[in-house]
Amino acid sequence: MTYAEAVADGIWAAGTARVGYIPSVSVAPVVDSLVATDGGADGVSPRVTPLSREEEAIGVMGAVAFTGELGAVVMQDNGFGNALTALATFTSSYHLPLLVFANTRGSLGEYNSMIHSISQPVPALLRAVGLPVVELDRRSSADDWRDTVKEAGVHAVMTYRPVVVLGSFWNTDGKAA
Repeated sequence: MTYAEAVADGIWAAGTARVGYIPSVSVAPVVDSLVATDGGADGVSPRVTPLSREEEAIGVMGAVAFTGELGAVVMQDNGFGNALTALATFTSSYHLPLLVFANTRGSLGEYNSMIHSISQPVPALLRAVGLPVVELDRRSSADDWRDTVKEAGVHAVMTYRPVVVLGSFWNTDGKAA
């Protein structure tokens, strides 16, 4: 099982009803796995939705909680610059469970030298506004990733708040693991 497949399995195992994502080459393996494990064909699944911006994803998927179900967002960590206000003033303030999985940028294998300025402070920034953050990297097995993502979703539902999982799954050759 790849890390991307493990993330997808963990998202669905948490009882997630819908997933929104911001299209990106770095999250494409996770999105492909979400669609495949949901029985989608030709890259399309009725429960996996592309959205244009991170704050839109937080709003749309956060609103899934109003139906009594769990929504999830898949994005890059550099998108928290766009999503922070929606996370802090909508999902957190209204006690809405939301599972957010973001792949991290700026670590080993990062080819974009400008990405570090936003990606490195992301964990501290999220914690500063009171969001629970779990960090994963290749030191943990894919099975551990699946279980951790699932538990993060369960925790979001149990505590009525968003939970962020940051995952670094790029190999040093620049390809997703």
